[in-house]
Amino acid sequence: MLAGGQTLVPAMNFRLARPAVLVDLNMIGDADRVDVEDGELRIGALARHIRFDSPVCDGPLGRLLPQMSRHIAHVPIRMRGTFGGSLAHADPASEWCALSVTLDATVLVEGPAGKRPVGARDFFLSLLTTALEAGEVVREIRLPVLEEGWSCGFREFSRRAGDFALALAVACIQVQDGCVADARIGIGGVGAAPFRSESAEAVLRGQAVSQALFNRAGEAALEGVDALHDHHATAAYRRDLARVLVARALGDAAGTVVAAGG
Repeated sequence: MLAGGQTLVPAMNFRLARPAVLVDLNMIGDADRVDVEDGELRIGALARHIRFDSPVCDGPLGRLLPQMSRHIAHVPIRMRGTFGGSLAHADPASEWCALSVTLDATVLVEGPAGKRPVGARDFFLSLLTTALEAGEVVREIRLPVLEEGWSCGFREFSRRAGDFALALAVACIQVQDGCVADARIGIGGVGAAPFRSESAEAVLRGQAVSQALFNRAGEAALEGVDALHDHHATAAYRRDLARVLVARALGDAAGTVVAAGG
């Protein structure tokens, strides 16, 4: 299946993929639509990354998406690569995969048996492995439009601008009367699949906002997680990166609350 081709074509060049037939998806009508419906941002699978360099909706989600989009590779790749292709490829360092897990997105897939919705946390199974079955493709991604009471932060670390992230963190918090009423913490690039850190969220809920609290959440973020070890970084280094990035992303989110007078 050929969408943006930013993963498939290089894989073919290196003979890592040898498809007998290529099916070009780009002529499917309205498969690149991006709009808000019933409290969800509905993203067609063929929507290009570059689309999200500017806000596509109002509120916290509309402000978060450009922060993340601009970390995706380089402009020529963002102009061709697709949101749905990123999820189908399931690289653990993908910004969109981490966002989808953080916000409990719904991934609408379609195949010979028809359409079916899959929750993001069930969609990503392991390294480059998803719940897509033979003949299925991603058709649409549905993200909840966060209410104005939410504030978000995003941090990523890579060796060079445009490289894959060695670790990244998405932090969304809801602050009421100076305390964290609710939180969603997502981490990518560290394990075999992006994940939502319930241990970090538990540390945050009900506690007064402070950098010390955010540091404790960072410490707790990788409880029970097996970090990747490869020629780019050791497992210990990735864990330490994630700890710092979670705390900083939370600090960014809290700074948004202060700036808004919340």
